[in-house]
Amino acid sequence: MSADARDDAGGRPRWNHNLHYHRVVLDAVPPGARTALDVGCGEGTLARRLRERVPEVTGVDLHAPSLAAARAAGGDVTYVEGDVLTHPFAPGSFDLVASVATLHHLDARTGLLRLAELVRPGGRLAVVGLARTSGVADLPYEVAALALGPVARWRRGYWEHPSPTVWPPPVTYAQVRGLVRELLPGARHRRHVYWRWSAVWERPPA
Repeated sequence: MSADARDDAGGRPRWNHNLHYHRVVLDAVPPGARTALDVGCGEGTLARRLRERVPEVTGVDLHAPSLAAARAAGGDVTYVEGDVLTHPFAPGSFDLVASVATLHHLDARTGLLRLAELVRPGGRLAVVGLARTSGVADLPYEVAALALGPVARWRRGYWEHPSPTVWPPPVTYAQVRGLVRELLPGARHRRHVYWRWSAVWERPPA
């Protein structure tokens, strides 16, 4: 585990619902990846972990205080203060585009299309997102999260990140699933405990 994943007080690994699913992104790094973009990088925890595997990592975020903390932590990552929807990243620029708990800050359709656009042919997009419960199919996950969450907090503690939050998410799990099927054909979509979903998609080679 990288040093910045530990808290400053008790020395235990930092934990929250977003950090729990960083492994989804890390497992999605393509073999031989040279470039990665962390969208909504916040304080840079995921970006620094990606940098352990990828030579050139860029983090982009709109929240200046979070970026200041990210830069202060070091880790040889390039940080950009900007909006991923409008910043002039060229299409197909990155071997990996990652986003954890950021898509619900954007229009979901516009955001997914933009993130996919930035992936080079043969590269991957890995998204971990939040959505809103809306039906009976969501209930088992809700029950599991409510049962397991307090145990995880007791065992691991809970790190509250200082980045801005949006709640409730504007789209439902069912809507997200439909968008992923429509916009990212062939993506591996999963529903997770702790109020998260993920999608990993590979852009077809040119």
